[in-house]
Amino acid sequence: MKCSKYLMLATLLASLSFSSCDLERLPLTDLSEENFWNDEKNAELALTALYRGKITNGLEYSVSDFWSYHGLLFMEHLTDNAFDRRGENNDFYKISSGQLLNTNSFIANYWSSAYSRIGKCNRFLEGMQKMPESDQNKRMIAEARFLRATQYHYLASYFKDVPLVTTVLSGEEANTVKRSTQSEILAWCATEFKEAAADLPRFKDLASSETGRACKQAALAFLGRTCMLQKDWASGAAAYKEIIDYGDNDIHTSYPELFWPGTGVGNKENIFYIAYLENYFGCGMPQQVLPAKDGGWSLSNPSAGLFESYEFVDGTPFSYDDPRYNPNNLGENRDPRLDYTLFYNGADFMGTTYRMSPDYEASAKERLDYSSEASKTGFMWRKYFDENPINDIQSYSAVTPIIRYAEVLLGYLECLIEGGEVIDKPILDATINKVRGRAGVEMPPITETDPSILRERLRNERRIELAYEGIRYWDLLRWEIADKVLVGEVWGAPYPSSTTYASSTKEIDPTGNCRWYVGRRDFRNPQDYKWPIPLSEQNINPNLRD
Repeated sequence: MKCSKYLMLATLLASLSFSSCDLERLPLTDLSEENFWNDEKNAELALTALYRGKITNGLEYSVSDFWSYHGLLFMEHLTDNAFDRRGENNDFYKISSGQLLNTNSFIANYWSSAYSRIGKCNRFLEGMQKMPESDQNKRMIAEARFLRATQYHYLASYFKDVPLVTTVLSGEEANTVKRSTQSEILAWCATEFKEAAADLPRFKDLASSETGRACKQAALAFLGRTCMLQKDWASGAAAYKEIIDYGDNDIHTSYPELFWPGTGVGNKENIFYIAYLENYFGCGMPQQVLPAKDGGWSLSNPSAGLFESYEFVDGTPFSYDDPRYNPNNLGENRDPRLDYTLFYNGADFMGTTYRMSPDYEASAKERLDYSSEASKTGFMWRKYFDENPINDIQSYSAVTPIIRYAEVLLGYLECLIEGGEVIDKPILDATINKVRGRAGVEMPPITETDPSILRERLRNERRIELAYEGIRYWDLLRWEIADKVLVGEVWGAPYPSSTTYASSTKEIDPTGNCRWYVGRRDFRNPQDYKWPIPLSEQNINPNLRD
């Protein structure tokens, strides 16, 4: 969403809207449905509930929504980018480590939240049929169709074959609905995004009083993502190119500012995002993500795999054997986005030095081990924090992007590569090099045009540019490489100078670089490429059983 306004309104006015339980219709609680749709203002209030979905105000201990911080950012815990300090028995870890079952609570919450929003959208769209035609009502209908299609996009991405329901169902109908195939759902999504885009305003035409509402570019970006899942590269390229040609969006001059309160809103790069607001609809992420020295629980930890993916400043791949690697300052001579994204032992963060090593004392939660409430990799996230004092770490004005213009440019290039288009310097400069050339990043331009080599450079660029934005897992699944990169040991920060490393790590790093051992993943092929429909849903509806 463009700003927190719609989340705030949804919180304050949800009781004046309407409720639904997944796909089943329930009666209105505070307003008569017969009278509700007589007033356009009521429709505007109802629309706010569609934007909020089930996103939780404050601290989240579990997934509440595909767009909540726990559901979006913590999805990195399923990937080679991060590790969840709650350990290998945590339901996030089980999804991508060979332990995924249909009783997994997190996938059940994703399912429930998506169908809850879909059910509300269906009721909204049915109600809008009772309203007179107007430009405002036409726009609200487009917004509801867009929001509904985003949820089906996620369901088709992860669960694959699911019920495609576009009307309000009775309880009996909801309990007997049948599944549509992933290809059918994606084709439907593509049509919905196209038609919604036609009736949505452009990004540049959103008034300040309308912040938080969908725009044409957001719908086109989701269309691009949908086409990528379909491997319809020409249509995906066309969707992304339409955004580029509008010229409303651009790469922001500061990478860190995209994720900070205040500067994360109102710029041209963040097309669609969630912006929480302290004390109104706040984000509890700091409580879970900050290190102990700053009052946090160190729950979300970057991995060595992500750390190693950042190039040296001249654009060459990172290597522990390179003389430019400094184990005492891990960000030295590296892509600046490394230090913008994470921090490590000896780095300054929020005005003090972060200490985390196997050699440090346990009392201050500075010792890297397997029992304390501290990072399990030695790394922590800097992204999303402007390092100013936070009044309430359980109610923070976080900005979490859903669609950024950088992703649009990288998606467009990927569609061209996979579609067999000839890639030349002007295309590279207009896409990946525009992202790499951002002020404050200024990484050397990529000149490689061989598709097989360029593909890998692009994939790595997506990994580091979009790190901790909830996109890596989706990429690994659609590239069909999860069974390769999510199998094996998970490693943390290197500690070659540690005096206790050899006796304190569970496994010695076989490369000799003294990386801290974290755990192991065992992604199964093919079953882990598809989330099972929650058992609770299968028990209600036999048509959902495999």
